[in-house]
Amino acid sequence: MRTFKSTLMAALLFAPMAHAADQALIDAAKKDGSVTWYTTQIVNQIAAPIAAAFEKKYGVKVDYVRADNNEVILRLNSEAKAGKIQGDLFDGTVATSLIRDGLVLQWQPDSVKQLPKEYQDPQGYWVATNLYVHTPGMNTSLVPKGQEPKTHADLLDPKWKGKLVWAARQASSAAPGFIGSVFADMGEEKGKIYLQELKKQNVAALGVSARQVLDQVIAGEYAIALNIFNNHATISAEQGAPSAWLPINPGLAVFSIAAITKGGPHPNAAKLLLDYLVSEEGQKVYREANYITVHPNVPPKDPSLRPDGQKFKAIFVGPDEVEAKVAGWWKVYQEIFR
Repeated sequence: MRTFKSTLMAALLFAPMAHAADQALIDAAKKDGSVTWYTTQIVNQIAAPIAAAFEKKYGVKVDYVRADNNEVILRLNSEAKAGKIQGDLFDGTVATSLIRDGLVLQWQPDSVKQLPKEYQDPQGYWVATNLYVHTPGMNTSLVPKGQEPKTHADLLDPKWKGKLVWAARQASSAAPGFIGSVFADMGEEKGKIYLQELKKQNVAALGVSARQVLDQVIAGEYAIALNIFNNHATISAEQGAPSAWLPINPGLAVFSIAAITKGGPHPNAAKLLLDYLVSEEGQKVYREANYITVHPNVPPKDPSLRPDGQKFKAIFVGPDEVEAKVAGWWKVYQEIFR
């Protein structure tokens, strides 16, 4: 776990010139004709806008398939065993097992040179496309102004009993991620004591995504979600929903990374799409969708979403460690809350 503040500032000061994709790659991608993208991103928020912008620019069709991280890994493994890879490009928060199994192409686009080093795999297998920041979120109609929880301890107030919810899944955006932020705040020993107290709050556990948990909160089923994507709360608020995220320190920050599947049917189109995702132009699509960008020339639309290391802090968990961290936190969840 690490902080990237100084490196990001340096990247902002010494950002290179805008990048343009190589014409030979563009021609080869057009010959491929299409690309299949296995994405963990929310379709209507970002996958569809990215696909539309890419198709308009290059004339290469994007077929996207939405699935959770574990489902993407399982799908690619199944395709590899059957000897017929269908997905050309995939994204998610982890790729360790796929790299280990030889299912990831060791390739990065030229546009990666514009990004801070922390957003690039030093071995060349993946590149970060955006940052996920996990925090609690709330229904602003059910949490009176001025009574918003400001610390983990505030969530133990009896008035929140039966009004808290999280996703009960092995994911950084679910219960394990919240447990990780508690441990970072208090240490593991005190953190487990805190979690025993939190259990008395009768936290509702839903076997759905963090986005769906937030939707339940917005619908008024619960007052507070313990772990969501903070930008999702902002997106919903802009659409008129009673939604806000809570900057309880520390949040949990993880990378959404993208990589090319080894042996996919449209390798050149996959390379061009990956190049586009991290290019300045592609990152502007992320920005307009209220996602937390990684390109130094494209700051987030809402800068407060990204931890500044001072007022809003976060622990950063890289793609090389998120699997193991989440697995450990999931074990704690099962021990205490099951």
